[in-house]
Amino acid sequence: MAQPTKPRDHSTGAIALLVGAVLFFAGLDVLYTVLGSRTSGPAGPYAGLVLRLVVDLSVLAILRAPLLVTWVAIAGTVALQVSELVSPGLLVATPTLSGDPLSMSVTPVVVNVVVQVRNRPSTWVLVGALTLLATRPWDPSWLTVSVGLLITAFPALLGRYVAARRNLMASLRERAERTDREQRLLAEQARAEERARLAAEMHDVVTHRVSLMVLQAGAIEVTAADEDTRRAAAGLREAGMQALDELRELVGVLGGQRKGESPQVGPRAPQADLRELVDASAAAGVDVRLDCAGDAGSVPPAVLRTAHRVVQEALTNVHKHAPGGRVDVDVRYGPDEVTVAVTNTAATADPALAPTGSGSGLRGLRERVSIIGGTLDAGPRTDGGFAVRAVLPVDR
Repeated sequence: MAQPTKPRDHSTGAIALLVGAVLFFAGLDVLYTVLGSRTSGPAGPYAGLVLRLVVDLSVLAILRAPLLVTWVAIAGTVALQVSELVSPGLLVATPTLSGDPLSMSVTPVVVNVVVQVRNRPSTWVLVGALTLLATRPWDPSWLTVSVGLLITAFPALLGRYVAARRNLMASLRERAERTDREQRLLAEQARAEERARLAAEMHDVVTHRVSLMVLQAGAIEVTAADEDTRRAAAGLREAGMQALDELRELVGVLGGQRKGESPQVGPRAPQADLRELVDASAAAGVDVRLDCAGDAGSVPPAVLRTAHRVVQEALTNVHKHAPGGRVDVDVRYGPDEVTVAVTNTAATADPALAPTGSGSGLRGLRERVSIIGGTLDAGPRTDGGFAVRAVLPVDR
């Protein structure tokens, strides 16, 4: 059993084509009457033309009421044929042309459109009725049957072909879009699995080894008799604690919730300080300015460390590629997001360290920012400098 077509919005082109076809056939009817084919019955010389124009113009509503318009076309055809039998000349000019199916001239448009917009058994019953009236098997002739099939059966089959092709193209587009979505989902799943594997490796191997290093550094700090050795051990322990904190945060982001967590070794590492980075670059001869606004105390440590990493990578690139340039570091701590912007002017000295860069720093930084749900934009400026801007959400 044929299934009904899904309702859809019709394009402007299809509507324009329908209006053009209706006006064309209405013009043919008017031209046919003007050339002398007028009715001679009591209803007047233009009775047939009025009937045909009413049916022609009713086809403009076929997209909204296809069955009703088809019934109107059938009723008009029946009126023509009954009037020819009962009262010749009432609605059909006499003499009738040989092979005239006594149907509405707009019949091909009706059957073509109705089978496209409403593919149901009831529709085909009405199309069959129009075909029967057009071929007039009760008064058969080769010419009448041929013309009748040409204006009914052929447009109906053409309409089904157009509708089937349109549905096939829509199905192919939908299948291509679904395949594309599935490929993206598979890629995301593969990335999630790889991140989970890396998280497991970091949790089970790297974090454990770093914890042992911190414990051993603490033991050296306590037992060493030399003051320089104790200071070195203290610095090593502090760096190890900061590495442990970052590892725990990355494990949580990469691998999600885990049943076991790395043990806390000593006090938590101090928060990363942007002022230390800026002072270190200034001591190395970089003209750098830091501007911070907002409350950093309400920002999660993972976001603070990521912001620290963005500034660190940007300043490192300035040292390599823009020596002598001026750097502006602007950090805004907001309730919903942290914005980090690092911009520098063009180099004024020979960038001797530029060949040592591989571009992996920014790639890794962009991945790290995306892990916490942020975005990173980096690129050259029109004045020859460079700009790095990161937006880090606070609620992730």
